[in-house]
Amino acid sequence: MSAAIFLALSLLVAGAAFVQGAVGIGFALIMAPVLGLVDATYLPVTLLILMLPLNLLVAWRERRAIDRRGAGWITAGRFFGTFLGMAVLVALSVRQLEIAVGLLTIGAAGAALVAPPFRATPPASVGVGLFTGVTETATGIGGPPLALLYQHAAGPTLRSTVATCFLVGELISLAILLAAGRIGQHQALAALALIPAVLVGSALSRRVHARINGPALRLAVLVFSIVSGAALIAKG
Repeated sequence: MSAAIFLALSLLVAGAAFVQGAVGIGFALIMAPVLGLVDATYLPVTLLILMLPLNLLVAWRERRAIDRRGAGWITAGRFFGTFLGMAVLVALSVRQLEIAVGLLTIGAAGAALVAPPFRATPPASVGVGLFTGVTETATGIGGPPLALLYQHAAGPTLRSTVATCFLVGELISLAILLAAGRIGQHQALAALALIPAVLVGSALSRRVHARINGPALRLAVLVFSIVSGAALIAKG
């Protein structure tokens, strides 16, 4: 990785961490296509590692607002979905993974734009957890289904619950990927080099998360994600 690419990635990682810390989603939608364009072998491991400190900080910051019951149902589905996601990851080549991430990014962003509201019932929570386990383990993207589930909840509840589910799910995914021998040294080193940018973005979001214009920023994230996803499909 050249110095110019590292600097550009650091700025994007900090911006994506700021967005997720402020709104509740956005980090994976922004960074999955970008990392795929730089080096598709970074997916999903580098992305999953980068999200660990981000989601830990967000979940702790607003821990009193966590929907613990909903998070439990989501995590139950997430656990089983992880194994299906591992099977998908093993079956895809690097080029196919690029295309899959691009398609999933566009589909997830599109769904977040047009999906009608629905309640976070236990069956819906388990279903969202199952789907998230598949997509996040295979590609690193899992935010939109969770955000849709909590789109009409209060901001602190959405951010803290989604972050909690992400954190637990990422640990599950990384443990299974490690056991399967799918975590390489270059992926881990890239994540470690970019973690300071995550911490900077998260710290900045802490200053504004209570006042930021969530709907407008969410729309900008989704539009950016669609464009990035299309570029990744073209590369693949």
